Amino acid sequence: MNQKEILLFGATGQIGRNLVRKLTKNNYKITAVTRNIHKAGYILKTQSNPGYLNLVELKNFNLEKIDELMKNVSICINLIGILYEKKKNDFKIIHTDLPDFLSQKANKYKLNKFIHLSSLGIEDAVESQYAQSKLDGEKKITKNFDRYIIIKPSIVYSVDDKFTTNFMSLLKILPIMPIYFEGKTKFSPIHVTDLVDIICKLIESKNKKLILECVGPEVFTFKQILEKLLYSINKKRLLVPLPLTLAKISAKILQLFPKPLLTEDQLNLLKYDNCLSGKYTNNFDLGFKTNKKFEEEISKYSYNWRTGGQFAKDNNLGNIK
Repeated sequence: MNQKEILLFGATGQIGRNLVRKLTKNNYKITAVTRNIHKAGYILKTQSNPGYLNLVELKNFNLEKIDELMKNVSICINLIGILYEKKKNDFKIIHTDLPDFLSQKANKYKLNKFIHLSSLGIEDAVESQYAQSKLDGEKKITKNFDRYIIIKPSIVYSVDDKFTTNFMSLLKILPIMPIYFEGKTKFSPIHVTDLVDIICKLIESKNKKLILECVGPEVFTFKQILEKLLYSINKKRLLVPLPLTLAKISAKILQLFPKPLLTEDQLNLLKYDNCLSGKYTNNFDLGFKTNKKFEEEISKYSYNWRTGGQFAKDNNLGNIK
């Protein structure tokens, strides 16, 4: 079995694209599983060195095909996750059942490692189906396979994310921005390149049977994050705390959209901090430093949401950006 052969689920997401780029650059051969090979090819072929990426199209998680793919690799990485359900039980299928199946097969074929991406700050969120499905998935993995690495990152951000970019889009057009739980929920945003560096180090390391919390170097409240985004796009907006009753009503309405801005389940999750819990090993414990600063990194792409674009006058900083 070749140490350089990796089976990757979730390759077309923000983390997956960056991981494919880094791994193939370092001579790892990646078999990337995708639901749409044409879309994935368009996204991923430019990210990888020629000959180091094999795309396999699987629809509806063909379990027999996955079983066959597992025979030829030494490491399996699962990055698949969703923020909201399109159909009932999607959380369970994707966050619990899939990791359960993959870790069983990792054990069957004696893989060197099974690396799974979970989430930070979900242990206390008993009201959230998202959080509970993620925790159930973690439990299945630790029961099925003893060479696991479960990674629990805080918010992962970059120009390709759906967090900073979505909020900058909203802040650009909305004169008033509602905030939930008074904007006091804490986060430790980690840049996608820092997280990918950690994953690559874990692939090379001897670490096994590890649950690892991964965070950036800073801690911000949700309100502070919005203020930094506003500063970066050179806008002034009113941030208004929304009473819980109104917040629940707004979530009920917003979750009806094809791509919900907020769901009731996400509102339940927002009650809880998303930073180091102290319950598990973290990236700093292993010497895996994260050096990317939030304000510095978002400034590299926030001009896309400024009036006038990249060369608009910056009234906050007094220069041209």
